[in-house]
Amino acid sequence: MKKLVLSDLHVTLGGKMVEFAGYKMPVQYADGVKIEHQTVRDAVGVFDVSHMGEVFISGDKALDFLQYITTNDVKKLTPGKIQYTCFPNAKGGIVDDLLLYMITENKYLIVINASNIEKDLAWLNKHNTFGCKFDNQSDNYSLLAVQGPKSIELLQKLTYVDLSEIKYYNFKVGTIAGIENIILSRTGYTGEIGFELYVKNKDAKQLWNALFTTSIVMKPIGLAARDTLRLEKGFCLYGNDINDTISPIEAGLGWITKFSKKFINHEQLKIQKEGGISRKLVGLQLIDKGIARKDYPIFDVDGNQIGVVTSGTMSPTLNKAIAMAYIAKELTKVGSEVYIKVRKKQIKAEVVALPFVK
Repeated sequence: MKKLVLSDLHVTLGGKMVEFAGYKMPVQYADGVKIEHQTVRDAVGVFDVSHMGEVFISGDKALDFLQYITTNDVKKLTPGKIQYTCFPNAKGGIVDDLLLYMITENKYLIVINASNIEKDLAWLNKHNTFGCKFDNQSDNYSLLAVQGPKSIELLQKLTYVDLSEIKYYNFKVGTIAGIENIILSRTGYTGEIGFELYVKNKDAKQLWNALFTTSIVMKPIGLAARDTLRLEKGFCLYGNDINDTISPIEAGLGWITKFSKKFINHEQLKIQKEGGISRKLVGLQLIDKGIARKDYPIFDVDGNQIGVVTSGTMSPTLNKAIAMAYIAKELTKVGSEVYIKVRKKQIKAEVVALPFVK
């Protein structure tokens, strides 16, 4: 079990530590999930997501390699820009979803899910007929996500970089709180304004302390609120809503699947996109009392099983139970009525448009 560089600090702050993706991670702090969630929606919070993997890819044919191994169109990137994309496998599923950063013409950074680091590296090496070099820096970087409507105001007090000039899915390398060479990335998985800060491990505590010494009131945020925040926005979580058996088309990720190029399994995915799919990821809002959880079965009005829940929670913003699920395509129209089996009860729910919170 790996420890975050700031693990002891999280314990001191009252963080409840749990096992997640091979790490001990803070799932919540003393204030609880609802307060943490609302803090990010209303003000600003900071997440320690240093478990994520960082791998630099370089080489004269790095662009060609990434075009082949990812679904999005890498040619649209220029230095300082970022793409959300995925690695498709040969069977129609997804090896992993990731962020792709263009550093320079022949150098890129991929940010991958912690539980998939070894799998992803093996996948990269398996398909590297392009002479690329991989530099896995996952154990040398910490990652702090500063998220919420006051995130720019907070960070601007610590840096001379004009944060208002960094557009969504763009980044700059700069100095924050006297710490040089931090990657300031205008990204995050909460649906709020925010930045993800990539910092060397030796400087992680200094950066954390600097964030909490500004005049902006903020709170540390745990994994539980991170999950409720991303779910309200309809963002997929690898291992729940996407995996090795679910295609990007089924997951509603056609927008990152570009058929203007050839990539792994592009023929099958193109057929799927043009010919239709039998199941689709949808949002569900529960009508009856209850909370849907991962793997709960879903039925139609006649009692036929037509799908399964992939993620579910009680939305702190809506104060309603919500879920994402794969169900048969014929019942994916907004307003369709379905039934989720919660323990021994059939709980009524309806299909709603994503995101749950606009």
